[in-house]
Amino acid sequence: WVVYARSTTLQAQLSALESGIAHVRDEVMPGIGEIPGCVGLSLLVDRHTGRCIVTSSWETEEAMRASAAPVMAIRDRAAEIFGGSPMVEEWEIAVMHRAHMTPEGACARVTWVKTDPSRIDSAIDVYRGHTLPGMEQQLDGFCSASLMVNRASGRAVSCSVYDSAEAMERNRMASAALRVDAARQARVEAVDVREFELALAHLRVPELV
Repeated sequence: WVVYARSTTLQAQLSALESGIAHVRDEVMPGIGEIPGCVGLSLLVDRHTGRCIVTSSWETEEAMRASAAPVMAIRDRAAEIFGGSPMVEEWEIAVMHRAHMTPEGACARVTWVKTDPSRIDSAIDVYRGHTLPGMEQQLDGFCSASLMVNRASGRAVSCSVYDSAEAMERNRMASAALRVDAARQARVEAVDVREFELALAHLRVPELV
């Protein structure tokens, strides 16, 4: 079973964060939820930089494609409220694992990587067989993790969720060591690593491991 996702990254005005979060919760989530094939939605927020990532999940690639027009108006309104221009990317959700339910106050570490497109399946295997068990066993407060890939570009993004900001801070060094090891094994290059507050956690993607 393959599930798909569309992520919208916004560089929001710091003064607009609270109104933007409320808008996504009260307007965007119900609006997108009515579109056929939508599985759910999540929102990541960095209150220091203003970077926000809204991710919607879709039952099929066809459903995601068909949603493009109705989602555009919803996205443009959200961008207006956040005060930033949206950058949109589409993904296949290759791995999703939850150790337990996401608590209030959860935070996420997001890692963007790139590799040769021909190596995507190999990178997914390393993530599933090595990185994911390592996170679950070694990282304090581990809650869940997902891997999204774009097979055409060779880009991928891992999102690991932790019970609290404190837990995420405590496991930062161990996470970096795992990341370096995984990059070597999978022959991928880490492009960026960021930490966020998980403001809305309603992606509702099934277990995919």
